[in-house]
Amino acid sequence: MKDTNDYIELDKQLLWHPYTSMTNPSPHFLVDHANGCEVTLATGETLVDGMSSWWSVIHGYNHPKLNQALKNQIDDFAHIMFGGLTHRPAIELAETLVNIAPQGLTRVFLSDSGSVSVEVSLKMAIQYWNTQGHPEKQFFATSRSGYHGDTFAAMSVCDPVNGMHGLFSKALTSQYFVSAPPTGFNTPLDPSYLEEIETLFKQHHEELAGFIIEPVVQNAGGMRFYNPRYLDKIRALCDQYNILLIFDEIATGFGRTGKMFAADHCNISPDLMCVGKALTGGYMTLAATLTNDKVALGISDNDGVFMHGPTFMGNALACSVANASLELIQSNDVISKVNQIEGWLNKHLSRCATLSNVKSIRCLGAIGVVELNTPVNLHEIQPKFVKKGVWIRPFGKLIYLMPPYIITEQEIEKLSTAIFDVASELG
Repeated sequence: MKDTNDYIELDKQLLWHPYTSMTNPSPHFLVDHANGCEVTLATGETLVDGMSSWWSVIHGYNHPKLNQALKNQIDDFAHIMFGGLTHRPAIELAETLVNIAPQGLTRVFLSDSGSVSVEVSLKMAIQYWNTQGHPEKQFFATSRSGYHGDTFAAMSVCDPVNGMHGLFSKALTSQYFVSAPPTGFNTPLDPSYLEEIETLFKQHHEELAGFIIEPVVQNAGGMRFYNPRYLDKIRALCDQYNILLIFDEIATGFGRTGKMFAADHCNISPDLMCVGKALTGGYMTLAATLTNDKVALGISDNDGVFMHGPTFMGNALACSVANASLELIQSNDVISKVNQIEGWLNKHLSRCATLSNVKSIRCLGAIGVVELNTPVNLHEIQPKFVKKGVWIRPFGKLIYLMPPYIITEQEIEKLSTAIFDVASELG
């Protein structure tokens, strides 16, 4: 019978984890079980989770309502092909998404993951313009410091210089980039940034199918917050130059920024919107691309069909747990809880501002960021957090929190104290 050490050794030999070397892997900790905001390791330690499993487990682990949704569905069927067949969980999910999404997003295409939902949005944009007599509109504009996924089209609209996909640059479609939005949620608009976007649109609008951006928060590209009013202005520019606007809400959707969607911080609606991650409460992989009638019906002109069909599109188990998760969001006043979490994060992370190696602290909704002056060494810092009874996974210069929405102030304080202590040790 294998013990914990045996499993850890097999993991090192056999499994290739994300963003990890096989010759010098980061430490990986064997999980025994998880409940609420706590993850219990096979070695006995219990950790307060500050990551929501990459921002998806918004209701915590082992939630009885979400568990029951899966149990109920599996007795009927776990999956059925979505070509020529449909089912109630998918229909109900689409109805809910349209009801809570920014006004005008009326059509839903389901897919397997966030990266794929981005691929779908880009394909939709290109196919739309092709059916409208503009086959030359094949390219996209976006901002630097953006991150939209690890698949090929998604990589092409990630930051080509400061992002993680630079080595693939010669294999990717060359897209058009503008500067990252000026930082600061409440910082006044910088007209020169909007002028830069308009200049690009003037020069290249005939070949631009769309402009894609993470609304309000650029996440994996640096946890950067910016003024939502930029999005109102970008919407107007897209309309003026006949370019579709795409919002990537995969990380920001379903309450994370203090609104149902980050788009709700502004007064406009995109033509396409990608969602994923927290869609199922972090239980199963599922994503969706929402679009408006203009795009959906435009693609369908003259009996046109959208050329995409994932095998596990509309998986019934995933749709069922997504419906249960969205019901929890709507019935538990999650948005108020997220705004309460923002206050706790501001309160307890503020002490880090006294450290000489801390550049800045910023919080929005259930996102708390401590930015250091220099990058951290993940190999060294991850075990330090585990010893302090918390699960926090930094990247680059950023030690950040995106906890489940059920977290308590006491747990936020424990996470924040661990960040202060570990950052102090780094000097």
